[in-house]
Amino acid sequence: MKRAIVHMDMDTFFVSCERLQNRELKGIPLIIGGGDRGVVASCSYEARKFGVRSAMPMRMALRLCPDAKVVKGDYELYSRLSHLVTEVIQERVPVVEKASIDEFYLDLSGMDKFFGCYQWTKEISAAVTKETGLPISFALSTNKTVSKIGTGESKPVGKLEIKESEIQPFLNPLSVKKIPMVGDKTFQLLSRIGIRTIQTLSEVPVLVLQQMIGVNGKELWKKANGIDENPVVPYSERKSISTERTFSTDTMDLLELKRLISGMAEKLAYQLRQEKWLTSTIVIKIRYANFDTETKQHRVAYTSADHTLSRIALELFNKVYTRRMRLRLVGLRFTDLVHGNHQMNLFEDTEEQMNLYQTMDYLKNRFGADAVGRASGFDFGK
Repeated sequence: MKRAIVHMDMDTFFVSCERLQNRELKGIPLIIGGGDRGVVASCSYEARKFGVRSAMPMRMALRLCPDAKVVKGDYELYSRLSHLVTEVIQERVPVVEKASIDEFYLDLSGMDKFFGCYQWTKEISAAVTKETGLPISFALSTNKTVSKIGTGESKPVGKLEIKESEIQPFLNPLSVKKIPMVGDKTFQLLSRIGIRTIQTLSEVPVLVLQQMIGVNGKELWKKANGIDENPVVPYSERKSISTERTFSTDTMDLLELKRLISGMAEKLAYQLRQEKWLTSTIVIKIRYANFDTETKQHRVAYTSADHTLSRIALELFNKVYTRRMRLRLVGLRFTDLVHGNHQMNLFEDTEEQMNLYQTMDYLKNRFGADAVGRASGFDFGK
């Protein structure tokens, strides 16, 4: 059976959500992001014409497009509309993978004998726009890689079908940067030896790519040749992540308790970023020596940032720990999770903080989760 895989992507999702709330924002250069030292979370096509792009420092974006309207962003709104889009798609498709807050894969394999897959996909995208008011683009092909590249090429409000016989002619003239797994470093490496188009990359022997890039060389070659066997994984949303600590001896050492909570927040935040989750609710739990248990929670804009989550967790602890009594347990839980990268929520964070997280996560990935940490939560006794 031939595979029929659709990639659907909301067009400038954050921007579209804001315009849905405020029609005066339509047709103007619009940037979603934080203050002068923050970065761009999203931008409209009108702003992109000036060279503005996501994750760009806000100062640079405003130099390129000084007349742009800047909106701080409402991640709660974006999450609510994302859930609505998800419901519309899930009602009509047997197998759906939600790849991020605004991106979906659909497996329509075998549906051609009942209903044309391309026609069906058009009707699904029309239903999304009708029921949510949001624009969406899609591409239909035989696998996830080609469909994702196709969606990017078809935007805005694109509708594209790439049949099996058309895959290589479609891919060949495109830049290797269009392949999802090719980042800036890989692109620079390939460019230095003259590999700039997907066609050139597809003709390089697999062994040569493996020697250049390592274990990902074969996967990169397969994608350049339009080969991708990865399945569409049915969507299920994780509800929460948590950790707790039961003390061998009951304690009321406030400095140690706060250090522990700060460390818990940092480790859970790292887990969020690794698994590409954002949280909007922080819950602190304490259990006194007499086994009385109390919890307190607080909602925030969706984030996976240590400094935000740790600060809120400590504030909650100060509010919930009201008795002068020893504790036998403390716990921390992040709940109401949605898929997304932290850079999507950098409405308040600075460029320096973004770079700090990237560096810390790199060191943790390479040397282990305990290799580096904030002094406030680090256990120097290890």
